[in-house]
Amino acid sequence: MDERSLYLRRLVLGSVRSAGRGHVGPALSLIEMVRVLYDDVLRIDPQNPQDPHRDRAILSKGHGCLALYALLADRGFFPLSELDGFCGSDSILGGHPEYGMVPGVEASTGALGHGLSIGVGLALAARMRDRSYRTFVLLGDGEINEGSVWEAAMGAAKHGLDNLVAMIDYNKLQSYGPTDYVLPLEPLADKWRSFGFAVQEVNGHDVSALRTVLKQVPAVPGKPTAVICHTVKGKGLPAAESNADWHHKNKLSDSELDAIRVAVGDF
Repeated sequence: MDERSLYLRRLVLGSVRSAGRGHVGPALSLIEMVRVLYDDVLRIDPQNPQDPHRDRAILSKGHGCLALYALLADRGFFPLSELDGFCGSDSILGGHPEYGMVPGVEASTGALGHGLSIGVGLALAARMRDRSYRTFVLLGDGEINEGSVWEAAMGAAKHGLDNLVAMIDYNKLQSYGPTDYVLPLEPLADKWRSFGFAVQEVNGHDVSALRTVLKQVPAVPGKPTAVICHTVKGKGLPAAESNADWHHKNKLSDSELDAIRVAVGDF
C-alpha cells in the first residue's frame, strides 16, 4: 500500500478508536475502490454537493461507511474533525450513511439490497432529463444474496443503462462466514453477464488497475457495467484480514490498538 492508502486507513481506524465501535473489516476492503472513485473518476464538487450534473456514487453496503466518510472528509465535503465524532449522539456520521445528513451521501443505505435499485432510478432519471452524469453503486458480496439486487440488474439491462456501474466488493467473507459457505456466488462473472451486464474483473486493491477499468466505462456501449473487485476483508490490518471477528467491533482492546499502530502507523 502507498502512503495515501495508509493515510485513509488511519482516518478509518481513528474513527473506530474514538467511537469505540465500527465495521472495521468491511471498510478496509473498500478503501481503494472508494479512493479511486473520488480521487480519479467522479465528476463532483465538494463546494456544490447538490450540483444536478454531478456523478452519483451510492454505497449500497452501508455498513462500510467509514471508508466513504474518510474520503468525503478528505475531499472537503465536511471537516475532518467530524470523523472524531463517529456514532456520537450529536454527530452527523452514523453507523450507516444517511442522505440529507451527510454532505456527499447520495442515499441512505444499510438495509442491504437497495442501492442498485436506487442507482437504476438515478440512471433512468439522467436519461429522461438528458443529463450526462453517471451512477456508481458499490455492493457487498454478501449483499448480493438479496433478490432485489438481481431484479434491479434485470431492469438496468432492459433499459440499456450504460451510465450505470455496479462495483462488487468481492472479499468473499460475510459477517458470519465465507460467502461460498453461506450462499455460493460462483460463477459470479457469468451471473452478471447473464443478467445483461458487461463485466470486468480487477484486483480491488490495485489503484492503477482500478483507474484503468473505471475510466473506460461503459465497458460496452448500451450495457450497464459490473466491475467485480477481488478484495481482502480487513485489508491492511493483518489481524483483521479475512477474519470475520473483525466484521464489527464494539470495543478495541489495548493489544488490538497496538496491532493497528504497527500495521498503519500512529492514528
